[in-house]
This record gives sequence, C-alpha cells and structure tokens, in this order.
Amino acid sequence: MKSGGNQAQASESPFPVEIIKELTSSFEAVAQICQQRFAVWCRHYDLLESGIPRSLGKKIRKKGKNATTGGIKMATVKVHHLFPSAEMAQDSGGLFSDYQFWMCKLSVWGQASTLETQQDTCHHLPQFQEFLRQMYEALKEMDSSTVIERFPTIDQLLAKTCWNPFILAYDESQKFLIWCLCCLINKEPQNSGELKLNSWTRRLLSHILSAFRLNIKEVGLFTQSLGYAPVDYYPSLLKNMVLSLLSELRENHLNGFNTQRQMAPERVRSLSRVCVPLVTLPDFEPLVEALLTYHGHEPQEMLWPEFFDAVNEAFLLKKISLSKSAIVCLWLRHLPSLEKAMLHLFEKLTSSERNFLRRIECFIKDSLLPEAACHPAIFRMVDEMFRYALLETDGAPEVLATIQVFTWCFVETLEKENKQLKFTLKTYFPYASPSLVMVLLQYPKDIPQSLWHQPLKHISEMLREIVEDQTHRSYGGPFESWFLFVHFGGWADIAAEQLLMSEGEPPDALLWLLAFSYSPRDGSQKRAQTMVEVKSVLGRLMKLLRRPTLSARELQTAAGESQGGDPRPPACRQLIRCLLLNFLLWAPGGHAVAREVIALMAQTDEVTHEIIGFLDQTLYRWDRLCVEAPTSRKLARELLTELHAKV
Repeated sequence: MKSGGNQAQASESPFPVEIIKELTSSFEAVAQICQQRFAVWCRHYDLLESGIPRSLGKKIRKKGKNATTGGIKMATVKVHHLFPSAEMAQDSGGLFSDYQFWMCKLSVWGQASTLETQQDTCHHLPQFQEFLRQMYEALKEMDSSTVIERFPTIDQLLAKTCWNPFILAYDESQKFLIWCLCCLINKEPQNSGELKLNSWTRRLLSHILSAFRLNIKEVGLFTQSLGYAPVDYYPSLLKNMVLSLLSELRENHLNGFNTQRQMAPERVRSLSRVCVPLVTLPDFEPLVEALLTYHGHEPQEMLWPEFFDAVNEAFLLKKISLSKSAIVCLWLRHLPSLEKAMLHLFEKLTSSERNFLRRIECFIKDSLLPEAACHPAIFRMVDEMFRYALLETDGAPEVLATIQVFTWCFVETLEKENKQLKFTLKTYFPYASPSLVMVLLQYPKDIPQSLWHQPLKHISEMLREIVEDQTHRSYGGPFESWFLFVHFGGWADIAAEQLLMSEGEPPDALLWLLAFSYSPRDGSQKRAQTMVEVKSVLGRLMKLLRRPTLSARELQTAAGESQGGDPRPPACRQLIRCLLLNFLLWAPGGHAVAREVIALMAQTDEVTHEIIGFLDQTLYRWDRLCVEAPTSRKLARELLTELHAKV
C-alpha cells in the first residue's frame, strides 16, 4: 500500500482529502476551526520576524555585556547551541545529514526554555522550514513502511516539532509539518504496528490543529512565556488578524501559498457576522471596507444583513469614516441601508426650523448621496424616493427645493468625476427625452445672460411637444416631464425674470413654461387660461416698470389682488406672486415700496413662508450663477432676514 503521501502528491492541498475524511468528527471540527479562524493569524504572527520582543530585551540587558543584533542586545549563546549556516551547508551531504543535524537541534530546544534557546530557535526557523519542505518532498514518494525503514526516528523528530510553539507559529512550517505527518498514515493498515502508527499520527495532527485555538488562557500562557505583556501583545494581535483577513479578502498570495483561491462564502458570511459589534472600532475600518467591496461569485448576498445595518448606522451617525467606493457598495448591496440614508437626510431637513438652501446643500453633500448617485442604480433609487416624497407631500416647496439642490450637487459631482461620462444620461433618466435632458443640463452660468432666452425657448418647445402631443407617450405623461423639469427648477425662476426684462410682447414659450411648472396637472385649455391671466398681469406691471415712484396699492391692483376673494386658482395666484416679487427686486421704483407690498401679500403664514422660500432661492441661484445685481441682492437679503425673524 502506498502511503497517504501519494494522495498528498496528487492534491496540492495542505490537508489531503482522503486522510482528513478518516479523522474523527471531533478532529474535523478542530481542523475546520483552525483552517478558517486561527491558522491565518498564527502564520501572520510577526513575533519571530523581529527577534525577541522588547520586554524580553529588557530582561536580557540585565545580564551584562551582550552582543547587539538588529538593534536589540542579545545574550551570549553557548557555542554548542548554535550551528552556523555556512558550516551546516558544508556538512550537509544530503537529506540524511540534515536530518541528523535537526534532530540534535530539536533535542536541545526541547530540553531547555532559556532565552538562549529561544533566540537560537528564532534564528534557525527559516532553515528548519526549508528542511520540513524537503522532508515532505522525499516522504511523499514512499509508503509508510519505507519511511520508517529509512528514518527510524522520524516519529521522535516530528513529535518534538509538534510541541515547539515557535515552529508552529512560523510562516508555513505548520503546513509542511502536517503534510509530513499525513505521509505516515497508512490507508489500509495490515498489522498492529501500522494501526498504532496511524493512531499516534492522528493524535499529533489533532494536537497541531488545536494548539492555537483562540483560548484566552492558552494564549496568555504562551505570550507570557515569550515575555509579552498583554498591553503590548493584544493590539499587535488584532492588527495582524485584520491584516491577515484583508490579505485573504483581496485574494493576494497568502503566506507563501501560491494560490488565488477565494474565501468560502460561508466564511465571509461568518466573518461579517462577527464584525457586527466591532464596526465602530478604528482598527476594524479596513476590514469593514474590504468586506463591503468584496465580490464573490455567489448569486446570493454573502454578507450578514445585520452587518449592513450596523455599518450604515455607524456611518450615518459619523462613528466611522468610509470611502466613497465602500458606501456605494453598501447601498448597492443593501437597499434598506440606502432607504435609511434618505430618511436620515429628510429627518435632518425637517427636524429643525426652516432650512435655507445653503444649509440644505451642506446636509446633502455631507450625506455622500450625490457622490454615490454617480452610479446610475443608486441615482434611480434615490430619484424614486424623491418622487414618492413629492407625491406624498403634494409637491411641498421644501421637497421641491431639496430635489433641485440635490440635482445641482449631483451634476457638479458628475462633471468632476466623469470628464468623459462613464454612463449615458439615458441610464440616469430612462423615461426622459435625451435631447431634453441635454438642454436642461446646460449650466446657465456658461451662457451669456443676454442669451438665456434661447435655451428657455428650446426647453419650453420640447416639453410642450412631449406633454401635449400624443405621439410621445414613450416619455411618460405630464407628471414624468414635470418631475424631470423640477430637478432643474432654476430654469423656471430664470424664465420669470426674463419675462419682466423682455421687450415687447411676453414670449408664449416662457408663459407656457411657467404655467406648466406651477400647475402640471392642468390640461391644455386650463393652462391657456393661466397664460392669458399671467400675460394680462405682466402687461400692467410692465407699464409701471420704468416709473421712479410707485405705491403699494398700485402694484397690488396691477397684480389683480385688490378685490376680496381672489377667484383665480391657487397655482395661478402663486405664479403671479412670483412675478410681483421679481418686479420688486428688479424695478427701480419697487425697492422703496417692497416692504409695504410684502406686508399686504403676507396675510397668512403659508404665503409668508412662500415669500421667504422665494427670496432664499433667488439669492442662492444668484450666488451660483454669479449674477451681478448688488442693489437687488442687498434688498433681497434684508427682506429675507426681516421675514425670517417674524416667523
């Protein structure tokens, strides 16, 4: 019978399948724990890379004159404890001579636990690991009987190795040791001697795989024998564990294993569950990011749902800092987290007093939602949530303002991060006309103010064709077109200003655009009536535009608000108030009577808040577009401050 080594040769796995299956169930459980949890940090354990720890160095220095090695004073070592590498190389005529050398070494290391023997062990660990590798290469070609015949004391050598914690903790030594032991197992034992050897080998394997189970008492005893204090050891252990897991998650070469094998999905899921109470610890942030950005090949989500919840909550409460890529992965992989992020934003916007647009912009940018929305899937989910909020609040001005500010932030981020768009605009606005989106995306700041009427006319014509022409049903109904337009609501505000500054007859295109913007539910006939009413008011206001002095009553009469009980629809009245407020800011005679006119207009809290929103939005837009209107800007800021103080 060929030994288990032949099986090991066929399988390049560190745990030959045929042999592992023969082990007892308890041993299999231990092996699984070791493979999945503890072997990694043992191999990454950096204890031996830099010699004896600092705490041991302090003890050594007390012994007197010492040699200096790597910046640490080491105790003088007896000559017979050390065997120089060059001398060993000269004496090694083959594996057998190396075998005798290491047999002596293991005997010396096992008989004493002094600082000298520990240092000698550390010094020879790389060479001994190479010896174990060579032993495995030789043993795997033999059956168990031949192994015992060629190396009668191999049981002693391997047993001494199994009980040396330095060897088990160093790099790949544990792997090669396990492979060597597997070569001793006879799959079909013929006599009591072979049965006894199998039993003995299994006990050693069980010891190795359970030697570094994460038991605090055992770890404490081991580290204490090495001279480590817990305050020094545990932070380093945590760091090494995190680095080791990061290495696996990133599919790098792991501890010399020349493999790109991915972590098992079950292990990734288990790891994410373990991290749930630890996500706010700074040392775990790299691991949290690695888990969020880790992509396996499983059709179902690997990470624990509670992990996503814990990370999202910690991020929203500013307890952890994550990269944009990690946040995008979080929200793409777990929709409830994105929903909670949106709800968190709305809560911040509504939990305090009325927020100005600058403050809303700070909240939105701080949420990282505009950056994450550069991914079309996230943008569309966020947009759907805005749509739902708009419908639920019946077009509340606060929601409209939030959508507009979010869109400004999103477009700015998109331009910064995508000089050449990675995704077509169709992926962000799938139900909209691509040509209309392109026109709406034009930044008015990049167009001379005297030419603003041109894109406004183009926008109005395309919207009107889509809304009123039955052949464009592929772009949705009037609501879809209006919902797209309110993302870029600054164009409607510009249209109102342009109507007051235009010479001659008010352009029908701008009248239609404003009528549609303020009342998208109206049909063509009702919208035409609104356009007639607005045109009539504009005609009366334009007659007063050049007059140096005006009275509040004149302006109120021109706006058609002098009669009691205004019969016009609410949307039409709101549009006319917008035109009147623009008149007060731009007409020379309007500045002197602005406060009086506003006092007549603001008879209810609702209208007062509407005027505050108009002034805030106007100042915000002027700042973004760098509009030069110092007198009008000063008046608007004063009016806003005074009105805000009253509510």
